[in-house]
Amino acid sequence: MSIDQYNAEGYHDPTAYAALSYVEKEEKKTAQRPLVFICSPFAGDMEGNTERAREYSRFAVSKNYIPIAPHLLFPQFLEETDPAGRELGISFGLVLQSMCREMWVFGDTVSKGMAAEIEKAGERGIPIRYFTDRCVEVGR
Repeated sequence: MSIDQYNAEGYHDPTAYAALSYVEKEEKKTAQRPLVFICSPFAGDMEGNTERAREYSRFAVSKNYIPIAPHLLFPQFLEETDPAGRELGISFGLVLQSMCREMWVFGDTVSKGMAAEIEKAGERGIPIRYFTDRCVEVGR
């Protein structure tokens, strides 16, 4: 984006220039943050697992990543208890996964949905990192 100190009519406009320059600078900083796919349990204890997924997402932000946590998004409008809705949500999540630089798997339990996500990341060559439920990285 090219920012000019002059407005469309040719008048010097330092306030707009300063504001647009700030916005451009912030966009560049955000663009440097890679996307990371957050993989953690959802089914079962949906309330507790939702809170944990939020914690994992905050952790990713603290590490300068942009978290993609489909299990926080799609249950807002797809019914988890409906098998067709669940499969649709997983397939939507896999589309988002394809845009991620890494996958982070949290916790010591791998659900059926997580297993599908992990398998697909492996097929795509997406690096997979494993963390405890307390966000401590572990080898697998």
